[in-house]
Amino acid sequence: MTDQEPDARGAAAVTFVNTFTVHAEPEVFEKEFARTSEFMARQPGFVRHTLSRHAERPGQYVNVAEWRDLASFRAAVSGAGFRPHAEALRALSESRPELYLARLRRDGALDDAAPAREEI
Repeated sequence: MTDQEPDARGAAAVTFVNTFTVHAEPEVFEKEFARTSEFMARQPGFVRHTLSRHAERPGQYVNVAEWRDLASFRAAVSGAGFRPHAEALRALSESRPELYLARLRRDGALDDAAPAREEI
């Protein structure tokens, strides 16, 4: 468990997880998602994200994004600049967005001799 709890302004880091079921060609979705990625990377509070495609179902994707805080995430997705990106992705897929607060993080060993490090 972490000792990081959100304050009244939502200042704890958040993880945004969005699962996509794509009904377009995967390459078309990935290209459109890359445009959205470029936009989001310029938003205050954005830390990083990873878009992954399911290993056995090519129409299934998951995006895992880290944000400095909930307020930054909400500002990014409520701004007028985000709307065209959301609409373009909705035209190509159905999604299930979720927000999470970190509870435990563990990094893997860098090599066989190094012990795993725990960050809380």
